[in-house]
Amino acid sequence: MKKTKQDRFVQVCVYLVLLLITVVTLLPLVWMFSASFKLDSEVFSVPIRWIPKTFHFENYVRIWQKIPFGRFTFNSFKLTIIVTFIQVLTCSFAAYGFSKCKFRGRDTLFLCYIATIAIPWQIYMLPQYSMMQKLHLVDTHLGYILMQSFAAFGVFLLRQFYQSVPNELIEAARIDGLSEYGCYFRIVLPLAKPAIATLTIFTFVNTWNDFMGPMIYFNSEANKTIPLGIRMFIGQYSSEYQLIMAASVVALLPILILYVFCQRFFVQGIATSGLKG
Repeated sequence: MKKTKQDRFVQVCVYLVLLLITVVTLLPLVWMFSASFKLDSEVFSVPIRWIPKTFHFENYVRIWQKIPFGRFTFNSFKLTIIVTFIQVLTCSFAAYGFSKCKFRGRDTLFLCYIATIAIPWQIYMLPQYSMMQKLHLVDTHLGYILMQSFAAFGVFLLRQFYQSVPNELIEAARIDGLSEYGCYFRIVLPLAKPAIATLTIFTFVNTWNDFMGPMIYFNSEANKTIPLGIRMFIGQYSSEYQLIMAASVVALLPILILYVFCQRFFVQGIATSGLKG
């Protein structure tokens, strides 16, 4: 079917709008990368100099010397990896139970659990802190991990994908003697790679960039993460913006690497999951 001139015009307009959105989205990142090589006095120069006169690579060395950035990076990796693994595991098991296991009150329990998504974190922040304090888990990584190990959004996301797996396939596996764990690990989980990859990216990014949680629960410098470390470059009377930008670029790299890595599995999962409801 040949495209008319009107269809081509609409297609060109759509591409131009998408290109404009892409440029607007990437522009702050390009400015941040450029500012990370400048002196502090050059960061907010007008007009903006996108390419610095002199590239000050020492900014990337100073962020490791001025603050214990290595320790903060280790803490961020430790917490993010553990929280992501546990949250994906718990959410995937719960989603399987809510979608493929029949028990009394299943749908009601699911609706009540999902309804917690609408509750702002600020409402239960103080009760949560009080509970952690009574358990002596404030200023510990264990307390933070326990709080982040469960997520209603992750259960909702994975359950919606599990619903697309035919129930007849699960029933056939049960008749052949496969246990519920076997159905989960050998049938549902291989088909859920796109959803698992999506939840992994969401959880990793949210935990890696989390600022409020560590700021409230971590008091000692040894437990702080990268977002709190970047804040240390902001003083009472002055801020070292070139170091803030350099640290932000370093903090952005793991997210980009994870996205590229999970994107490959995302495409592979779509190619191998030919079963749709």
